Amino acid sequence: MVNVYDGDPHKTIAKLAESLKPVIKAPEWSAFVKTGMSKERLPENPEWYTVRAAAVLRTVYIRGPIGVEKLRNKYGSKKNRGHQPEKFFKSSGKIIRTILQQLEKAGFIEQKTIKGHKGRIITAKGRSFVDKNTVK
Repeated sequence: MVNVYDGDPHKTIAKLAESLKPVIKAPEWSAFVKTGMSKERLPENPEWYTVRAAAVLRTVYIRGPIGVEKLRNKYGSKKNRGHQPEKFFKSSGKIIRTILQQLEKAGFIEQKTIKGHKGRIITAKGRSFVDKNTVK
């Protein structure tokens, strides 16, 4: 069986997003927001919220315990500022927080402190869910 470390990340995230659709509901405001300060427009994919939730779940599986600030750095990007040099900006924290709260409510992740590192880790239910949806 393929685990999350061996599988293709893009295919795995796509399959996880399809499986998360009944569990994760996009908030009403998600149709009107950018994903970060560095972006100029809204996401083109109408299902971007479930794709981001799948990517966050996979990241918590691999890197956990991980907090909102580390995830904001991971999903941030450089902003095109015209003649000025590009500058890195973090992604939106509200989006990541609501995704983490929904994943906690579903039982896939939980808050924990391990050896002084506070953050969210994957539960046994979440681990089996991700392993089941991993694609090679």
